[in-house]
Amino acid sequence: MKLLVTGATGQLGSLVVQHLLKKVPAEQIAVSVRDPQKAAHLKETGVDVRHGDFTQPDTLKAAFQGIDRLLIISTADGDRVEQHTAAIQAAKAAGVSFIAYTSVVNARESQLVLAHDHAKTEEAIVASGIPHVFLRNNWYVENEKDTILAAVSGAPFLSPIGDGKVGWATRNDYAEAAANALTLSEHDKETYELSGPLRTHTELAHIVSEVSGKEIKVEQIDVDTFGEFLASNGVPKEAVPFVKAIQSGIRDGALAVESHDFETLLARPLTPIKEKIGEMISK
Repeated sequence: MKLLVTGATGQLGSLVVQHLLKKVPAEQIAVSVRDPQKAAHLKETGVDVRHGDFTQPDTLKAAFQGIDRLLIISTADGDRVEQHTAAIQAAKAAGVSFIAYTSVVNARESQLVLAHDHAKTEEAIVASGIPHVFLRNNWYVENEKDTILAAVSGAPFLSPIGDGKVGWATRNDYAEAAANALTLSEHDKETYELSGPLRTHTELAHIVSEVSGKEIKVEQIDVDTFGEFLASNGVPKEAVPFVKAIQSGIRDGALAVESHDFETLLARPLTPIKEKIGEMISK
């Protein structure tokens, strides 16, 4: 059985490959990457490194040849629906027998600005007829790194999400769950809602206080004020509306999805986020 991970030099994909190498022989693992030179270290371990660019569908057709089980890690730039659809079509043409896809919580019902592309991708995978699972990821605690480090250094912990709750978990746990999903011979469900314990920013700040030994207080602000803060601190002007839309969605409960699917797929408890926060602060 040959497994392939797309985007394997990215932050999530590289961790997925590390977990796969603990589970199956390297010769059973393939990766598709935009720049194979960046995956030279994987080739040295025996991993099959292939060129696959989501903006060049013909490269995907070649990259997926001989692959049995495919993990599509959602792309970050450009027309994601078009790119993902091209990958699904390439998988079907190559005879791929199973697809796992990294989606977002509650993708087909969510009002989160990120959800549209994921919902359309899920629909395209269903339409392909290829057996599949959707890994609906909540939020990486690493997404809060800049805010956490700034607060520990004395800056205000600004929050535009009010009482909105988030299921933070470590990127490594999401990666291990994806590796497990790709290697399990059978799944008893189509969709895994991968959320950690739901917490507000105030609760997250309390954990930061506990880990750092410093009193961290959250300063609640509205989304527009948060956008002005971002713009004044170097965030590109064109990116600010997108970030504001995400924060508004979180404030309105888009990430407040409770589920035990994460622990089920990992077959162990989640890594406490305080451990990752401690690691962030100590570096």
